[in-house]
Amino acid sequence: MKCYEARWWLARPLFTVMRRVVVPFRIKLPRLHEVLQAAMGWSNSHLYEFRIRDVGFGPADQDWGDGPLDARKISLLAAIEDIAAKSFKYLYDFGDGWTHSINIERTFPVIGLAEPMLLEATGRCPPEDISGPWGYQEFREALADPTHGRHAELVKWWGSEDYDPERAGNFAELNKAVDDVPAKWTRKSCRKI
Repeated sequence: MKCYEARWWLARPLFTVMRRVVVPFRIKLPRLHEVLQAAMGWSNSHLYEFRIRDVGFGPADQDWGDGPLDARKISLLAAIEDIAAKSFKYLYDFGDGWTHSINIERTFPVIGLAEPMLLEATGRCPPEDISGPWGYQEFREALADPTHGRHAELVKWWGSEDYDPERAGNFAELNKAVDDVPAKWTRKSCRKI
């Protein structure tokens, strides 16, 4: 898989946050979620779901009842191969309601160990817990306008009046975050004392 793109329509013009990542097709969906979190610069502190056609895959949770299928049990390849999907949705933070479109640009054979790789980052990811697209719009307006009723509150919360949605953030930091994800996946050996 090579392309990950998030577009949010607001009352104002479209803003685009796009990340191009390469991942092995055999990656399990929870690991893909971790890669996407690192590429966006988010903290992985909310629930998620992949929607591939009419099927949802997410964390296993007994309380959901008829919720999504257990994402731990399926790879990206297995989830899309039967229906030949070239795109799907990634939902994150159900309270804020972020919906991302993932497009598979191309596939290619991998020789050796395949690890995720960030290729490109465009646009800045909205802060977490900002109340979704509408809260993000108000956040941007409030930071830009010192007379806005929430300006002082949001400046204090954000820590600055400076926020540029066009700037993707520090590519080197995002790239390092993606590069660091596989280290979490290695099993630690148990040593007997």
